[in-house]
Amino acid sequence: MDVTAARRGDARIWAAIAGVVALTAAILLTMGRSAICTCGLVALWHGQVNSAENSQQLLDPYSATHLVHGLLFYAAGWLLLRRLGWRTRLLVAVVVEAAWEVAENSPAVIDRYRSVTAALGYTGDSVLNSVGDIACMIAGFLIARALPWRAAVALALTIELMLLATIRDNLTLNVVMLIAPDPRIVAWQQAGG
Repeated sequence: MDVTAARRGDARIWAAIAGVVALTAAILLTMGRSAICTCGLVALWHGQVNSAENSQQLLDPYSATHLVHGLLFYAAGWLLLRRLGWRTRLLVAVVVEAAWEVAENSPAVIDRYRSVTAALGYTGDSVLNSVGDIACMIAGFLIARALPWRAAVALALTIELMLLATIRDNLTLNVVMLIAPDPRIVAWQQAGG
């Protein structure tokens, strides 16, 4: 493949990714999600987990879990879709992440988070935050592509442990609590807040 054809292929994939992100934003707006924080402020980062601005600004501590999504999606794509090029696997990962953002912001999942996790006041993500989460997943995917697999595993474990130490939550606990809630975990999480 010559350089010009590769650039056209890159442009098509990135245009498709932009389209998926735009469609996701439109769906979330149609679902009644707020475009930005209902506080009226737009910030690149909000680090306070137990606040009304959590999951409302572009990035927050949970953005790191979406970076881990990207690391995991790269590995899953390499294992299951190896015949496809990495760009196509990235597009598939973006579609999966976008579908999760829509599902995560559905009333059923929001209610589930509120009823079985430490996120008692969780109201869902702003569209801005969902777009930031998708961007973090893309970053994680690209990082995994650039790193040796052992380094990518080490990075995922480091992120999980850092989140556990700083906010008493991480991707692993999120999954556990959504599937098989444990009141001891919630009590431990709330004790640290």
